[in-house]
Amino acid sequence: MYKIIGADGKEYGPISADQLRQWISQGRVNAATQVRLEGNSGWKTLSDFPELSPAPSATSAPPPFAATGQGIPVGTSRTSGMAIASLVLGLLGLFTCGVTALVGLIFGILAQVNIKRSNGRLSGSGLAIAGICISGIFLLMLPVFAGLMLPALAKAKQKAIIVNCQYNLRQLATGVLIYAGDNNDRFPPAAGWSDAISNYVGPSKVFQCPADTGHRCSYAFNQALDGKKMSEVNGKTVLFFESDAGWNGAGGSEAAASRGHHNAYVHEEIINIVHVDGSIESVPLSQLAALRWNP
Repeated sequence: MYKIIGADGKEYGPISADQLRQWISQGRVNAATQVRLEGNSGWKTLSDFPELSPAPSATSAPPPFAATGQGIPVGTSRTSGMAIASLVLGLLGLFTCGVTALVGLIFGILAQVNIKRSNGRLSGSGLAIAGICISGIFLLMLPVFAGLMLPALAKAKQKAIIVNCQYNLRQLATGVLIYAGDNNDRFPPAAGWSDAISNYVGPSKVFQCPADTGHRCSYAFNQALDGKKMSEVNGKTVLFFESDAGWNGAGGSEAAASRGHHNAYVHEEIINIVHVDGSIESVPLSQLAALRWNP
């Protein structure tokens, strides 16, 4: 059995004479390659071992070697695709708020393990390390991203709920308009308006604001419109407004919800109202009394 020194200065072997002859025929070693018999301390050139002839020319330098687990030299290494993916996914974390960084971190660690186990067949350790570092940074910044995004998400949710509440008010106003058309142009009785228009507005959920789950009906009818002729009422008169009075609830500004239903989503207390002409407003609770309540 023999040992050799590759062009990288590393020792490989033990290998058999047959294996060494095969490398000679493949041009992977030459006459200048340092060889010694296993058990001997002295190194000689390959040309000093006639039993390994025909020896190749000594004019060319020994080719580089990379050792496998059995000391067998292999060819040029290839870059780990997983290492490249780790770096790319880490960089994409900038545009995905760190979502891809977790995968990038895992890929980077796996790439490092595979590269070390490949004994030179895989390269790209630097890419894997970069992917691990970048991915790790973005993962550490996830709480920061979350802190920046949560207010925006809460604001969007707030807007959606307010819009839904305003839609309900518009549907109720439409129901009153249809009711008036069937009842000599008169508004429904204040004491039973919910029952009077329920067949004109569709699903019962129209009576409930999404932000108010404690009442069957989240809106009240302007008491001053009780039985009035619609054609004789100013269009800017309040028709419906948010209230805790419940089903068939009616009254004036004093009957408005003591706290706006949307206070969990906004910093000021607001009340959604709809006028007789169908226009919608979100009014601060403190300004309700200034609205037109008398026809």
